[in-house]
Amino acid sequence: MNVSAAIYGCAGPRLGAEEAAFFRDVRPWGFILFARNIESPDQVRALVSALRGTVGREDAPVLIDQEGGRVQRFGPPHWRKYPAARTLARLSGGRVVQREAVRLGARLMADDLFSLGVNVDCAPVLDVPQPGAHDIIGDRAYGETPEAVAVLGRAAAEGLLAGGVLPVIKHIPGHGRATSDSHLDLPVVEASIEALRATDFPPFQALSDMPLAMTAHVLYQALDSRRPATTSRRVIEGVFRGELGFTGLIMSDDLSMQALEGDMTLRARQSLAAGCDVVLHCNGNMAEMVAVAAGVRTLSGRAARRAEAALARLPKRPEPFDRREAEARFDALLEGASA
Repeated sequence: MNVSAAIYGCAGPRLGAEEAAFFRDVRPWGFILFARNIESPDQVRALVSALRGTVGREDAPVLIDQEGGRVQRFGPPHWRKYPAARTLARLSGGRVVQREAVRLGARLMADDLFSLGVNVDCAPVLDVPQPGAHDIIGDRAYGETPEAVAVLGRAAAEGLLAGGVLPVIKHIPGHGRATSDSHLDLPVVEASIEALRATDFPPFQALSDMPLAMTAHVLYQALDSRRPATTSRRVIEGVFRGELGFTGLIMSDDLSMQALEGDMTLRARQSLAAGCDVVLHCNGNMAEMVAVAAGVRTLSGRAARRAEAALARLPKRPEPFDRREAEARFDALLEGASA
């Protein structure tokens, strides 16, 4: 079955006829949802079913950004509001309590997503923020040290996996030093390779066994002085695959972000040529999606095997779970949050 190496969004809460025809034609590996696609639980289930119906694959990945804090697409009144990663990382009681809270929060999020048919969460953030950096990461991080981020990031990933949802570690090899927002322009990181190895790389090395990773649209001068990580073969093959030891599927961050240059076709081609297994396009703009599709190839070879291996990490049945009991324990842990 031909599958294209792409993940697309759609424009609204219901799938339009033009979108459905496009997806049937290009057969993307997966889809991603945003707040514009969400009204109610039943509506989301219907949309997820419609998206999968266009490609004829019940296990087609459907992604969401559900981190907690300022990045959560599902929220009140239909879904619980979750705290930011930083809040959980500052709970009193030490790392054992923090780790329990992070895993439990991720398990609750997975329960939300699984009930809707969403099987991939673009979390956890493994970036280690540095003084003076842009706040685009900020409270999304699980701490200020690579050790804290690695421990709590794994707890989040484990909670998602236990609930039948694949985690996506991001933004590889680390967005914590960026002094600008890659949604708006290209951040340039001037840190030495030694500094990157000491602070930015360790969380990704510690979670190198995870099934999925998302690139950073950041130019690291010590790694490649010309290209951002997403479009740099030197970074993807030499650092991601080599030094960090990541063997799972690598997806680009959103191609429509302004950190990348060129039209959407060129961005897609350059990302795949650099070693991304699939590209991600989020905004649902049909003209842009058509342009991305012109630069995308069929998912095949090692990329296809990585995609298959990622989906194989989904359990046949989620971990047994008492929602009411879990929420009561989570709320009790949150009472220990520091001011």
